[in-house]
Amino acid sequence: MYDFLNDYNQTVHPDLLKEFIDINNKKLSGYGLDDCCNDAINHIRKILKSPNADIHFMAGGTMTNLTVISHILKPYQAVIAAESGHINVHETGAIEATGHKVVTVKTEDGKLTPELIKPVLDYHCDEHMVQPKLVYISNTTELGTIYSKQELQNLYQFCQKNHLYLYLDGARLAMALAAKDNDITFPDLAKYTDAFYIGGTKVGAFAGEALVFNNHSINHDFRFNMKQKGAILAKSWIIAVQFKALMQNNLYLSLGKHSNSMAENLTTLFEKAGFTFAAKPQTNQLFVKLPNQLAQKILSVYAVDNLGQSDPEHICLRFCTSWSTQQAEIENFAKQLTTLLKEE
Repeated sequence: MYDFLNDYNQTVHPDLLKEFIDINNKKLSGYGLDDCCNDAINHIRKILKSPNADIHFMAGGTMTNLTVISHILKPYQAVIAAESGHINVHETGAIEATGHKVVTVKTEDGKLTPELIKPVLDYHCDEHMVQPKLVYISNTTELGTIYSKQELQNLYQFCQKNHLYLYLDGARLAMALAAKDNDITFPDLAKYTDAFYIGGTKVGAFAGEALVFNNHSINHDFRFNMKQKGAILAKSWIIAVQFKALMQNNLYLSLGKHSNSMAENLTTLFEKAGFTFAAKPQTNQLFVKLPNQLAQKILSVYAVDNLGQSDPEHICLRFCTSWSTQQAEIENFAKQLTTLLKEE
């Protein structure tokens, strides 16, 4: 059974593995204060064109989200997120467990806009309710869609005007920045967010994310919060050496581009067969509406995410390609799909 279930089912990209071999006999100090971490931080700063960016290496996305959000917010403050946002649907109440409410907004495409956020602010109007203070977005979104530069800029300016912080989850940032429709650059992220993270787990790393604070009014004593949340690794260089490799020779964006390209091939197959999507295909996640019987047959052969009935006649399946997906695997699926369609 081939796995289109996620984009982290392959161990590690060879270039990242080589970094571990190269430092195998070195002795390194701990807790993110070693030369490997410093080298990776300086490299990321150059790419961001932000020499003062405050960068921390963390093990995974959920840990990063809960540590950042719990650090920025006061006890009575809340975070605004899309209803489909990762912190709302895939993190087991991690944010709520830190004492902060997630206020959700229903969206069609997984993206937040000033127009969608304003009613939340209007509703939470006094001290008898939580105070919305941070806006959480992800790029790509949980639906595989991406923000344009203008959308991000508008959102950031709205947040500034309304005394909100903007935090961007970049678990699949490589795919977002490598998308054909994308016009956001790394320096744009440094300019139009208060904090964001560069995802490594879903783009060839063993594990790891690089958190970037752009707003230095909110990162004071952050390492204390990291330590309390178990987010400071004694061997932080494990994450850093991988990011050094990812950020060299355009590897990060190249892997994101490959993931998207494999998904684009699947998109063509589904479109030719006459199927539609629950969200616009832009990156490496496809949400395909398939007839019930066909969907069940695919599920018996392929590991994909079953999102349930999109309507009485259709089931929505999520297909997720990765940096390691091969063209031969797409071609094998095409043959399998052709066979299944003939049986319909």
